[in-house]
Amino acid sequence: MSTTPSTTPSTPAAQPLPTREVRATGVHLSTLGFGAAVIGNLYRAVDDETARAAVDAAWDAGIRYFDTAPHYGLGLSERRLGEALRGRPREEFVVSSKVGRLLRPRERPLERDDEGFDVPGDLGRVRDHSRDGVLRSIEETLARTGLDRLDVVYVHDPDDHLEQALAEALPALVELREQGVVGAVGAGMNHSAPLARVLRESDADVVMLAGRYTLLEQGALDDVLPAAVELGKAVVAVGVFNSGLLARQEVPDDAPWNYEQAPPHLIARARQLAAVCAEHGTTLPAAAVAFALAHPAVVDVTLGMRTPEQVARNAGLLTERPAGGWPALWADLAERGLTRPHDPAGGAAGR
Repeated sequence: MSTTPSTTPSTPAAQPLPTREVRATGVHLSTLGFGAAVIGNLYRAVDDETARAAVDAAWDAGIRYFDTAPHYGLGLSERRLGEALRGRPREEFVVSSKVGRLLRPRERPLERDDEGFDVPGDLGRVRDHSRDGVLRSIEETLARTGLDRLDVVYVHDPDDHLEQALAEALPALVELREQGVVGAVGAGMNHSAPLARVLRESDADVVMLAGRYTLLEQGALDDVLPAAVELGKAVVAVGVFNSGLLARQEVPDDAPWNYEQAPPHLIARARQLAAVCAEHGTTLPAAAVAFALAHPAVVDVTLGMRTPEQVARNAGLLTERPAGGWPALWADLAERGLTRPHDPAGGAAGR
C-alpha cells in the first residue's frame, strides 16, 4: 500500500463526497464517480496533461470512485488513470475495471481504432468470458494501472455471452472476491433485464446499469432495480444523461441519445423535462443525477469527465436543490406524464 506523498498539485482538496456501501463488501463508492472512458480518447483525443488534470480535479472535488476498462482506448484509460492516482493513499480511493475483452495485437493493424476511440488501431479486442480469460484480464489491468488490486470488477457488456458469463466469468470473480483479491464483483450492460438475471442467478454484489434508469427511461423499474432491492445488492447508474440528451438545460436540436442523433419526439420531451425543472428552480442535468441517486438500490452515479472544467460542472450538480425539494419535482413530473408514476426513494409504486 503506497503512502508516498502525492506529486499532484497542492490545490486544497474538498472533503471526500459521501459514500454508499456495495452490499456488505466493505467497498464504499462516492456518490459521484469519475468515468474514465473519455480520458481513453472516447470519440476524440485528449492530451496526457488534460487527462491528468481531470483526475486531479476529481480528487480535489471529493470524488473517490474511478471507473475504467481495457476497452477504453485499448488500455489508454487504464494507463492514464493509474498514473494519475499513483502516490495517492491507496486506502482512500476505489477503482473498478472490467473483464471480457482481452487486448491482443491485430494481425493487420488499423490506422485508428474502429470502436469509437481516437487511438492507434494496433490492438484488437478478443472476447473471453472464461475463467482463464478473467484471470488474464485482471493481471493485465493491474500491470497497465500499476495498482496493487482492483476494488470492483465487472463483466463488461456480456450481451451475447451472458450464459458463459453466468457459468464461468462471474463464478471466477466470486472466487477472487472470496480470496480477498477483489472487493466486489458484478457486470455492466446497457440492458436492464439481463442484469436482473446477473443479480438473481449469481453471487454478484453490484451491476453497472447504463442509460436504462433516467428521467427519460425507467424500464429498469420492472427488473433490475427491484431485484437489487429485494436481494440487498447495489446498482451503479451510468449514462444518466442518455448519451447527452439530458446533459444541458438548453436542449439543442442535434442532441444525442443512445449514442446517435436523438429523434424529435425525445428532444421535445427533454425540453419539457427541462421546463419543469426550471419551474422548480433547478436544472435538467442536476435533476438527472439526483433522480438516479434517489433510488434505494443506487449507490453511485458515474459521469464521464474529460477536463477539469467538466469535473467542476459535474460536481456542482450535486449541490443543486429545487426550491421545494426533490420529491416535489418527482411528483410533478409524474403528474404531467413525463416520468412513470413511482417514488424514486422507494422504487416502483405498488411494488
